[in-house]
Amino acid sequence: MASYTKRGKSWRATVARQGVRKTATFPTRAEAIAWATREEADILAGKRGSLPDKTFGELLERYAGTVSVKKRGAAWERSRIAALCRDDLAKLSVREIGPRHFASWRDEKLKQLSPASVNRYMNILSHVCRIAINEWQWLKEDPMRGVARPPPTRPRDRRISLGEIRRLIAVSGYEPDRPPETALARTIAVFLFALETAMRSGEIVNMRWRDVDIGRRVVTLPETKNGTRREVPLSTEAVRILLQMSRQEERVFRITSSNLGSVFQKLKARAGIEDLHFHDTRHEAITRLARKLDVLDLARMVGHKDPKMLMIYYNATAEELAKRLG
Repeated sequence: MASYTKRGKSWRATVARQGVRKTATFPTRAEAIAWATREEADILAGKRGSLPDKTFGELLERYAGTVSVKKRGAAWERSRIAALCRDDLAKLSVREIGPRHFASWRDEKLKQLSPASVNRYMNILSHVCRIAINEWQWLKEDPMRGVARPPPTRPRDRRISLGEIRRLIAVSGYEPDRPPETALARTIAVFLFALETAMRSGEIVNMRWRDVDIGRRVVTLPETKNGTRREVPLSTEAVRILLQMSRQEERVFRITSSNLGSVFQKLKARAGIEDLHFHDTRHEAITRLARKLDVLDLARMVGHKDPKMLMIYYNATAEELAKRLG
C-alpha cells in the first residue's frame, strides 16, 4: 500500500511494492494518490521493476557519448545535451520521470528560448527516450508521450537590400579586383558568394579547392546537411569571387564558421544594420534564383528533396511580382 505524508503545503507519496520503492511530492493529496495508484499498477504490471537506478542526466550522458558522437552535427548536439544536463530534468530518476516533468521543462524553456529552439531540444530528448526504450531498456514507455510541442513560428521573410550590401562591402574593405586578405574582406566574399549560390555558411567555409571545377562552373559538396552529395552550379559572379581567392591553403575562403559569425556581427554593427542573420542570404538567393530557374532545378541546386520546402525561403515581394506581370 502507498503511504502519504503532509510536509508543509505539499504531500509526499511513497510506494513500496515487489522490491521497488518510489517517492514523489505533489501540491495536493489527490494528486499524490493518483500518482501512487498509477505507480502501483505499473509495478504490478512489471513496468518498473527492471529499470536501472539511473538519473535522466546519466541517460543523456550515455547518449551523447555513444549516439551523438556518430552524427555529422555531433558538436552541436553534444553542446545542447550538456545544457540539458544542467537542468532539473537531469536530476530525476528514469524510474519516475514522466510527461508532467517534460511539460514543466518545456514551459520554463519557452520563457528563455524561441519555440523553434525548444522544439530542437525536444527532438533530441525524444530520440534519447526512443533509444533508451528500444535499445538500452532504461525506460519502459515514452515519458514524453502526449507532451505538446510549441507551435511553429512564422518563417523569416527578411530580404537584403542593395543598399545594405553596399554598406557591408564599404565597411569591410572588400574590393572586387584584388584578393581579400583580411577576415573582414573574406567574410564579405563569403556573404556575396552565398547570395549567388544559396549555399549555407557551413557549406561555404568548408569548401576545398579540390571540390571546385572552374571550367565546368560547379562546386561539389561531398556531404551536405541532408547527408547527400550535391553539385552547385556557379554564376559568372560566383566564379569571379572564387578567382579572387588565394590557393595557398586547402580551404577556399580561409575562415571558420565561428570566425564568420563573429566578424559578420562586427560588420553589421559598423554598417548600422539590424535584424540581419547570415542565413538570410539563403532566403535572398533563393528568391533571386527563382526568377531564372524552374522549381525542380532550383530545388536540386539548393538541396531540397521536397520542392515544397522552397516556400519557406521564397520571399518575392508584391512589387516584384507586379513587375513580372507587366
